[in-house]
Amino acid sequence: MSFANINDISIHYQLEGDKDAPVLMLCNSLGTTLEMWEPQMAALLTRFQVLRYDVRGHGRSDVPAGPYRIEQLGQDAIALLDHLGLTRVDFCGLSMGGMTGMWLGTHHPQRIKRLALCNTAAQLGTAELWHARLAVLHKEGMAGMTASILGRWFTQGFQQRAPEVIERVRGMLLGTPPAGYEANVQAIIAMDQRADIGRITVPTLVIAGRHDGSTPPELGLEIHHLIAGSRYVELDAAHLSNWEQADAFTATLMEFLKQG
Repeated sequence: MSFANINDISIHYQLEGDKDAPVLMLCNSLGTTLEMWEPQMAALLTRFQVLRYDVRGHGRSDVPAGPYRIEQLGQDAIALLDHLGLTRVDFCGLSMGGMTGMWLGTHHPQRIKRLALCNTAAQLGTAELWHARLAVLHKEGMAGMTASILGRWFTQGFQQRAPEVIERVRGMLLGTPPAGYEANVQAIIAMDQRADIGRITVPTLVIAGRHDGSTPPELGLEIHHLIAGSRYVELDAAHLSNWEQADAFTATLMEFLKQG
């Protein structure tokens, strides 16, 4: 295990692959860890050195007091790149990871070669909706949230076909520190990047899930329409499309990363 002491916290990360290969940075969703990228790792390591990390408040990274802000999550990513001496990388983020990616593409384009924004949104939900979910968290902990989250993250058919995947993701959710989950939710509540992402000029891929109950495809289309020249792909999946349609997700990402 590797840890970087950045921005007054410890961030858990893994950097794997050929040291002479270009670097691809992966950023996890709310309520997961760097392990959420396992379905893609074998393929990605054939072409990239892959950098994964647990976003603050998740996994083995520290859980500093919240609330957090999207720009803070973006600054963590930049600080981790600086810590590792990495000047410019490809970046792929899913859900909250994609929100971080939009901030990076807007504010630090010189650090990003290509940007993949997956199952994400430039603005998501209402404060009332999120506070209702946090009320459940305060009363019942992560266990009280998990069933409804999994219902939004995976189609019913996939849940029946792949119970081992569901249990693995359930474990990530249950292992998320409640304080870290809430602090990151506060970042999402405060976020609205719709007026900013039109400034993104790096090559951008937007992936959405046709059955996504967390970030519906119309939110992916909104990003696509706001970022000139971006490519939009919709998969037959719900929110964690990199698990539900792992092969299609990986192929789409790899094809995009061949460009340029």
